[in-house]
Amino acid sequence: MNKNILITGGAGFIGSHVVRLMVNKYPQYKIINLDALTYAGNLENLKDIESAPNYNFEHVNILELDMLINVFEQHDITDVIHLAAESHVDRSILSPMDFIYTNIVGTINLLTVAKNYWSTDLNNHRFHHVSTDEVYGTLGAEGFFTESTAYAPNSPYSASKASSDHFVRAYGETFHIPYVITNCSNNYGPNHFPEKLIPLFINNIIHKKPLPVYGKGENTRDWLYVIDHARAIDLVFHEGNNGEHYNVGGFNEWKNIDLVKLLCKLMDEKLQRTAGESEKLITYVKDRPGHDLRYAIDASKINKELGWEPTVTFEEGLSATIDWYLQNEEWLNHVTSGAYQNYYTEQYDNR
Repeated sequence: MNKNILITGGAGFIGSHVVRLMVNKYPQYKIINLDALTYAGNLENLKDIESAPNYNFEHVNILELDMLINVFEQHDITDVIHLAAESHVDRSILSPMDFIYTNIVGTINLLTVAKNYWSTDLNNHRFHHVSTDEVYGTLGAEGFFTESTAYAPNSPYSASKASSDHFVRAYGETFHIPYVITNCSNNYGPNHFPEKLIPLFINNIIHKKPLPVYGKGENTRDWLYVIDHARAIDLVFHEGNNGEHYNVGGFNEWKNIDLVKLLCKLMDEKLQRTAGESEKLITYVKDRPGHDLRYAIDASKINKELGWEPTVTFEEGLSATIDWYLQNEEWLNHVTSGAYQNYYTEQYDNR
């Protein structure tokens, strides 16, 4: 069956990998990438598929309700994979309102437009909402987040994502929007904007800058290679059951300090520096407010019901991620200098 799939946030880190997978894997689909191109949206992430016959880009913010209606009508949108979000916890502490508008109001806008546009026949549509494990709050030394874990968000970011999850479910229950929700652990891999831990530290190590580690570095996260996450989204979108939540994780927990030390070791090897040189850059800084101690996903449901599991080990994925950044110095320079923001004008405004 042909589909016209709207992927929001498709120029971002995870979104660009989902767009690429869908464009390449499903030539019969029409993929519409909708992105506001704020600081983390980068069309350079999609240079390799931007001329594909089944790919379209729409420079639209999900807060622009009239523009969303136009996109649905122009492209006859049959399905939505919703990734557009403000996602950096530190930024949410500095500016909570940005997260409320984009993550909550923007999601409601999408749901409302989809509800109205699909109202005559809801059977052949799907609204796939991509969320985070942070909605569950924090764990102690034991246990895992499951799909039945109560929501207990501790940051403005996670609270806004929890709210958006609830609105998706509410629109499903009240208006019968066919939906699925996936909650994923920390992602890493190519094209990650260098404000998050792994790409930030790779960039800092390259330039021999300090590596700021919160507190004592005891916070623990479950890490998943971004391409494995894209595969999970593809699978749940096509085969997941309506009204279900699916947790996506790597069964791959690392304390921040252990991860940073491994990253330093690999970087020294790849940059042919003296062993231990990069580790000397580690600088412990004051912990951020509301910093969750531990996240750990139980991904048994998606494995048992849909057969998904990670295919890339952390050591393989981290090595490949470092190699990508070292081999794509121009991309990294554009991102850190802000030059990447000119790409839309160069590629689209001058046509």
